[in-house]
Amino acid sequence: MGGGQVRASPTDRFDDAFRTRARANLARFERRAIPADGRRPAAVAVVLLPDEDRRACFLLTRRAASLRAHARQWALPGGRIDAGEGAVAAALRELAEELGVTCGAASVLGVLDDYGTRSGFIITPVVVWGGEDVVLAPNPDEVASVHRVPLADLDRPEVPRFATIPGSDRPMIQIPILSTLVHAPTAAVLYQLREVVIHGRPTRVHDFEQPVWAW
Repeated sequence: MGGGQVRASPTDRFDDAFRTRARANLARFERRAIPADGRRPAAVAVVLLPDEDRRACFLLTRRAASLRAHARQWALPGGRIDAGEGAVAAALRELAEELGVTCGAASVLGVLDDYGTRSGFIITPVVVWGGEDVVLAPNPDEVASVHRVPLADLDRPEVPRFATIPGSDRPMIQIPILSTLVHAPTAAVLYQLREVVIHGRPTRVHDFEQPVWAW
């Protein structure tokens, strides 16, 4: 990961002012939904919470090695939407199942664009206000590790990175954080989190490519 300095960010502190800005930015954002096209619907929870220094952070997980699909990948807590279930309910359910964090519908700040994956899912990202006293209890069957990542890390000059890959004319997005590279779909969601929630910019991410091993 590069060593550039973090630009001044409006999200350095986890407080009521940040929550108000985040909710207002999401309320102004006209999200893009992907119509049902045969791919399976899924939802992820983008959880906002503080670290020990009261910096505004989001939760990022490393998937367990024993999982049949997407093992060891960096991910946001989430999974398939069950029959009769909405995206918000699914994201909150998966958050509780994976990390032991229970949040009600009132904690939802808004929803980002759907992202269609090469592996056959349409992912809906739900932005959740985790609050002050979140106790993490990762399910070892699903989660190898969980990390509180400062939102300011998404505002570094080297974020995001783009690459070209054979077989696609779409740019592949990468987010350099935690001394590694996070790829789409998670990278696309995190980039839009930065653009919409932090800066209030209606940036689209549906055209960003995933690495070949995720196809």
